[in-house]
Amino acid sequence: MKWLERWRIRRTLRHHTIAWRLWSPLMRNAAVFRGLSAVERAHLRVLTSLFLYRKTLSGMQGLNLSPEMEVGIGAQACLLILKLGLDYYDGWSTVLVYPSAFRVTRDISDDIGVVRRQAQMLSGESWSRGPVILSWDDIEAELSSCHAGYNVVVHEFAHKLDMLNGRANGMPPLHEDMLREQWTMIFSQAFERLQKELEHHRPGIKAYGATAPAEFFAVASEYFFTDGQTLRNHYPAVYGQLVSFYRQDTAANHRGQIAS
Repeated sequence: MKWLERWRIRRTLRHHTIAWRLWSPLMRNAAVFRGLSAVERAHLRVLTSLFLYRKTLSGMQGLNLSPEMEVGIGAQACLLILKLGLDYYDGWSTVLVYPSAFRVTRDISDDIGVVRRQAQMLSGESWSRGPVILSWDDIEAELSSCHAGYNVVVHEFAHKLDMLNGRANGMPPLHEDMLREQWTMIFSQAFERLQKELEHHRPGIKAYGATAPAEFFAVASEYFFTDGQTLRNHYPAVYGQLVSFYRQDTAANHRGQIAS
């Protein structure tokens, strides 16, 4: 029934393709899209249009999401699946956007097993079959100026890809031409190396990646799409695995990097 799906896509795009007046300024001004070819930008526009049609983006705490805001969020989310396809985001439907960092309270177990209630302020969160939750203040700052290694949309949607195997463990579903053992070895060694670098206060990438394998994958993905050259310099094997998984070579295209 592929013909039926193609017909549905064509019908959706006839009525819901993102207007050029919204798309052109985003592609021109946001550093994270720098380096995309004209063909890639056109394909990203299609993916983003379908994403926004299929997903529900809701502002929280009185935040009114404008079309420009929705397109900015959707385009960054679809950057990860530019060469993968929208099916990678199946199984959930909602993106919740708070005006700024939001407060969550959860049970935290310490080293001796004592459980305490702890409040945290977060810029983003992802649930396996539930919503992606984001802070607009962070999104807006990252769209207006490139922050190497920082992109809350990329981080949380990387978690969504990671969870496709059932849980967030730093290993998304690999392609047939990728080796699970190689991915495991490379990411495990890099994760341990980052932890050791932190002991000497000289981490190659931001320290949050050392908190868990899932966070290392998400942080590595942030660098991959905002400053691929830095990731390639510090963790070339990790960069190579992400090239194979995302099927993009961001460092070669100087994607998202700050112009000198």
